[in-house]
Amino acid sequence: MTIFSVRHVTEYRYNRPVHFGEHRLMFRPRDSYDQRLLDATLICDPDPQQIRWIQDVFGNCVAIVDIARPSTSLRFETWITIDHTPQVALDLEIDEAAATYPFSYDPEEEPDLERVIQRHYPDQSDEVAKWASQFVALGMPTPTGQLLMTMCCAIQESFSYARRHEAGTQTPQTTLSSRKGTCRDFALLMVEACRSLGIAARFVTGYVYVADRDGSTTRGGGSTHAWCQVYIPGAGWVEFDPTNGIVGNRDLIRVGVARDPRQAVPLYGSYDGGPTDFAGMSVQVNVTTRPTDH
Repeated sequence: MTIFSVRHVTEYRYNRPVHFGEHRLMFRPRDSYDQRLLDATLICDPDPQQIRWIQDVFGNCVAIVDIARPSTSLRFETWITIDHTPQVALDLEIDEAAATYPFSYDPEEEPDLERVIQRHYPDQSDEVAKWASQFVALGMPTPTGQLLMTMCCAIQESFSYARRHEAGTQTPQTTLSSRKGTCRDFALLMVEACRSLGIAARFVTGYVYVADRDGSTTRGGGSTHAWCQVYIPGAGWVEFDPTNGIVGNRDLIRVGVARDPRQAVPLYGSYDGGPTDFAGMSVQVNVTTRPTDH
């Protein structure tokens, strides 16, 4: 087991004092068998009038912050500490009936998976499905684990990682045609590719630990990270990080899950003013670690 500490600072700057609307933060990790939250702290400047917590429709923890007074800056600093157990899913324990693709989901589970099996983005030329089909053997069953691992690594090896300052996530078709994108773009591409094959998949937001950011081959450090989970009978929800070719939760700190990236934005809110009032923003994420004694 490993103890991860995450410091995440976001600061907005304005050319004049502005009033702020409600802000929603998704930074508190999801407790599970492989990660256990030890501590979570939220610091806001200006001081908030109120902070309240809710669980959204997916069970993610969301902090809703109300800022009382106007200011020329707005700063959020969050700290989390978790006990993390790495799971390297190289040999997935898959139900025999789902060991090869194509397979069918259990009739008891299928209604609950229906919305994450359905595709969410129009694709008139079916480019995403055509791309996904290359990982399926012609005329014979394809090992399910091999299919998903190969798809994950193909994105990591064949697409160029490029940070983008614009907010949001580009469509899977744009990622395919440009062959480049951010971690959110790659995660969404794999989600939609899996769905085109009738496999349940969902979007994940969180953090990635990069042991040595100088010269490291792990991409996505210094900011929030994104990947996907695929539901495999017998194995459950399995992490696939196509940005780094990671299968399993190694170095991945899961914060939120959703059907679509728009439902898993780490921080968003509003201010009362025009576009020229906004002077810029900065984001910094630091993930550090220490081993436990057991």
